[in-house]
Amino acid sequence: MSKQPDFSKGLVPAIIQDASTRTVLMLGYMNEEAYAKTVSDQRVTFFSRSKNRLWTKGEESGNFLDVVSLSIDCDADTILIQAKPFGPTCHTGADTCFDESNAGNAAWLDQLKHVIRNRKTAPLASSYTASLFQLGTHKIAQKVGEEAVELVIEALMQNDDLFKGEAADLIFHLLVLLEDRGIDLSEIIAVLQSRHAAK
Repeated sequence: MSKQPDFSKGLVPAIIQDASTRTVLMLGYMNEEAYAKTVSDQRVTFFSRSKNRLWTKGEESGNFLDVVSLSIDCDADTILIQAKPFGPTCHTGADTCFDESNAGNAAWLDQLKHVIRNRKTAPLASSYTASLFQLGTHKIAQKVGEEAVELVIEALMQNDDLFKGEAADLIFHLLVLLEDRGIDLSEIIAVLQSRHAAK
């Protein structure tokens, strides 16, 4: 990065944003040393005004903020860091220091993934998901294909409610297939992220 923050007037504010959800997590301050450590370690470090020393976020809690990208504003007096948070950011236990949730609706897929995994490892007799695992990979893959075809049909019929229902069915069965194959959803997201970064 060629542009550097201007520390000539003292501490510079650093806005920390979740790289995935774009939610603002917190605001801290950096001096030149904290900035250099953040860049070299790729882990957010502030200058703590209350402790009067460098402070790596998460050094006590383990809730680190790993740097994904870093940019400087037009006046070189504010730093924007997009980071990957490990746990809640606020010392109160909240997701953010502004007491906002950092989970978009898409984050619920992770909860569903764990429910599906539980149906595989501890099946219930009445569970549709468990019955899919008992039928095996071939049947699960077939269901994904069927749901994909039904989604295409509803897309052409232009009925939004039916389309959303089929889209939900496709995503659900895809998650079951991923679990059956032993591939985590995060691995698919990583592929999408790498493709996005390459464009």
